[in-house]
Amino acid sequence: MKKLACAAAVAMSLAGGANAATVLNDWVFNPTGGGFATGQKINEYLDVNGNAFIQINPTGGTSFSFSEHAVFNIVQADSKGALFPVNYPGGNITATFEATGTGNFSGAFSFSGGTIRMYQNSTNNQYATTEGIYGANLGNQIAEFTVMAGGGGLVDASGSPTNNGQVTVFAKAEAGSLDSGYFFRENGQDLSTESIMAFAFTNANTVANPDGTLVSEVACEYAGFTGPGCNGGTYANTPGYFFVSNNGQFKLAEVPEPGSLALFGIAMLGAGVVSRKRAKKA
Repeated sequence: MKKLACAAAVAMSLAGGANAATVLNDWVFNPTGGGFATGQKINEYLDVNGNAFIQINPTGGTSFSFSEHAVFNIVQADSKGALFPVNYPGGNITATFEATGTGNFSGAFSFSGGTIRMYQNSTNNQYATTEGIYGANLGNQIAEFTVMAGGGGLVDASGSPTNNGQVTVFAKAEAGSLDSGYFFRENGQDLSTESIMAFAFTNANTVANPDGTLVSEVACEYAGFTGPGCNGGTYANTPGYFFVSNNGQFKLAEVPEPGSLALFGIAMLGAGVVSRKRAKKA
C-alpha cells in the first residue's frame, strides 16, 4: 500500500507537468436539478453504496472475461450525513452500472467498457424494491458516463474481488450527457455544457446470502441470468457467478489530454487508496 501511495504521488507530480486533469473540489451538486444557488457544495465526492452481480467466463489458463451489473444508492456527500432525501425532498439519487472486462485468477482484473447512468427520483424509499430495476433506474436520468478501459482491482483464485478490496472505475461524460441544473463548477458554471471525467473508488465484499429481491431484480432482470434462482431452484453464489456489495466514492475531474490519461489514472488509483487509509484511521 505504501509503495502504491508513493507511486501515486510521483504520478501526480508528473501528471501536472503533462497538463493532465485535476480533481474537482468544492463543486456543487443539486439533487433536485434546482440550479446552482440551492445546490450543495461537494468538497470531494458523492458517497455511493450498492450491490453488483458478476458473471465470470474462464478463457483458458488463468484468464477470464466477466460481465457486471450493479445498482447504487447515493444519499450524501463527503460522508457528512447531509442526506439528499432529507435536505432535498425529491432528491433521491440512484445509479445503474453495467460493464465488461477481463482478468486473471489470483491476479488483477480491468474493465474494457460499460455505462453508468444516474437518476433523480422524486418518490422516497423506492431503492431496494421491485420498482423498476431494484428501484435504481426510476425518475429522471440526469447523467450518463461511458466506462473507459482500465481501472479494476485484485481477485482471488475464484475470481471474486479480494475481501474489502479496492475496485476503481474510470468514466467520461461528453458534453450534453449531464442534465442541466444538477452539476456545477465552484463558480456556478453548469457542467452539462462540457465533457467531464468521473472516478469511482469502492470497497468490494462478497454477499454470502443475497435476498430474493436482489436476485430477481439484479441477476434475473437486469443481468438476464437464467440459472438457479431465476428459472427455478435456489440461488447460491458459485465461482462462476456471485454478488458483491460496494461502498465508496464518486469524484469528478477535468478531462486530461490524451497523452496523460493513463498517468492520471495511476495517480487517481493511488489517491483512492490514500483516502481510504485515512478513513480507516478516523
